[in-house]
Amino acid sequence: MQYFVTTNTPAAEKTDCVVIAIFEQSLLSSAATALNDSTNGRIASIVKRGDITGKAGQTLLLHDLDGVKSPRVLLVGCGKKTGIKENDFNTIITAVTKMLDNSAAEQASLYLNDLNVSDRPVQWLVTQAIIVAESSLYQYTTTKSNPKTTKNPIERLSFFTDVNEVEVRQATANGLAIANGMHLARELGDLPANVCTPSYLAEQAEQIGKQFDNVTTTILDEDEMESLGMGSLLSVSRGSRQPAKLITMNYQGANDEKPVVLVGKGLTFDSGGISLKPPGGMDEMKYDMCGSASVFGTITAIAELNLPINVIGLVPSSENMPDGDANKPGDIVTSMAGKTIEILNTDAEGRLILCDALTYSERFDPAVVIDIATLTGAIIVALGSKTTGLMANDQKLADDLLQAGLDSHDKAWQLPLWDEYQEQLDSNFADIANIGSKGAGSITAACFLSRFTEKFTWAHLDIAGTAWTSGGKAKGATGRPVPMLVQYLMNRISKN
Repeated sequence: MQYFVTTNTPAAEKTDCVVIAIFEQSLLSSAATALNDSTNGRIASIVKRGDITGKAGQTLLLHDLDGVKSPRVLLVGCGKKTGIKENDFNTIITAVTKMLDNSAAEQASLYLNDLNVSDRPVQWLVTQAIIVAESSLYQYTTTKSNPKTTKNPIERLSFFTDVNEVEVRQATANGLAIANGMHLARELGDLPANVCTPSYLAEQAEQIGKQFDNVTTTILDEDEMESLGMGSLLSVSRGSRQPAKLITMNYQGANDEKPVVLVGKGLTFDSGGISLKPPGGMDEMKYDMCGSASVFGTITAIAELNLPINVIGLVPSSENMPDGDANKPGDIVTSMAGKTIEILNTDAEGRLILCDALTYSERFDPAVVIDIATLTGAIIVALGSKTTGLMANDQKLADDLLQAGLDSHDKAWQLPLWDEYQEQLDSNFADIANIGSKGAGSITAACFLSRFTEKFTWAHLDIAGTAWTSGGKAKGATGRPVPMLVQYLMNRISKN
C-alpha cells in the first residue's frame, strides 16, 4: 500500500472514503465535528440514533452525505476520548483497514490525528498506523496454488495533519520501512523448512546486497567455518543434509563509526536432534529461524531509510536433525573461543550456533552486540506471548532496548543475569554444559551465551514467545522484534 499526507479538511477531501473518529457517550472528534457541521448535523444524528456506540474498533460506513466531496464516510469507534491505549489504537487501525479493504474504496484518508493515545505525538500515530495496517493485511500466499485475493483492495492511505507536515511525511516513511521489514521477516518465517534452508537464507542475503548499494553480503561455507574453529556451530549441522552457512550483511551508513552487530539465530528447522521433540506442533519449528528473519527485516528497513549508522547483520544458519552423525547427549565439542562444551541436550542447539557467531562478531570491533533468538520455551512460561525476554551484561544497553520497546510498542522485559545462575552450567567433563540444572531455563541459556561475550557490550533477546503465533488459523510469524530493533537504532542515532 502507498501512504501520503493530506492537509485538506474532511469535507473538502476528494478520495474514496474519509475516516473519522467517534467516542463513547456519543462524543465526536474534531474531524467528526467539522464534518457534522458540513452535513448540517447528519453525523451527530446518526451517532445519537445508536448505530455506533463508539466502542474501540466498531465501524459504520456511510454513503453520499451532502456537503462531503468523498462518496463514503467511515465512522470508527475509538473508545473513551481520554483513555485510548496503544492496544486500543491497534484495534482501531486493524478494524479500519479491514473494513476499507473489503469495501470498494481503493483510497482513503484518515482523520485520526487528534486521538490522545497515551500522549503519543501524531508522528507516532502515523508510523504505528502503517505498521498495524500492513500487518493486518498480510497474507502468506507463496506456496498456495490458488490464494484468495480481495477484488478491490485498499491501495492508498493518506493521513491528515495540520502541524509538522515534514515530520509526518518522515513518519510515513519510517512506518512503511518498518512494515516492509516485518513483512520480509514474516515471509521468511512462514516459508516451509524444505524451501527456507540455510542456503536459501544465504541467497536472500545476497539479493539484499544487490538491492541496496550500502549493504555488502558475504557467506562463509562449512569449510571456511571449520578453518576458523567453529566446532560448536558445525556440530549442529552434522546431522543435516543441508550445509550450514554463516551470513554477514554489512550495512554502511556512517563513516568511521563502530557498528552495532545484530546476531540472529537461523535454525531453519529444529527437530531437537537426538533429543527429539514431541511430534505435536513440531511443524512450528520452522520458526526457529525467526531471530535471523528479524535481522533480515531490520537490515532492509534501515537500508530503505538510509539511516546514518553502521550495522552488521550476522546470521549463523543450520538445521538440527537426528542423523547418524548428529550430536549425541554427552558429546563434547570445542567452540571458536576455545571453550569445550558438553552437550547434555541436543535440543539446546541454538546456543551452540550462536556462541561461535558471537565470538566471530569480535572481529568487527562492535559498539554493541545484540543477539535475537527463539532460544527457550521457558521464556514463554515466564512472559507468555506478549513480551520479549531481555538479558544483558550492560545495564545502559538493556535500558536503551527497554526504552526502544516502549517507544515502538514492541516491548521487552528484563530478567536477571546474575553470577549465581552460572554455576548451573558446571560440567564434570568440559568447560561448560549446554543446559543448566532444573529451573531458570531462559536465564541459564543467556548465561551460556554470556561466556562468549566478555570482550564486548552485549544483550540477548529471547523471542520464542513473540516471534510467532501458535496453532489454528492464527498460526504464523509476527515480524517481531523488527520494530524494537529499528527504533533502538533510530534512538541511537538521535543521541549521537
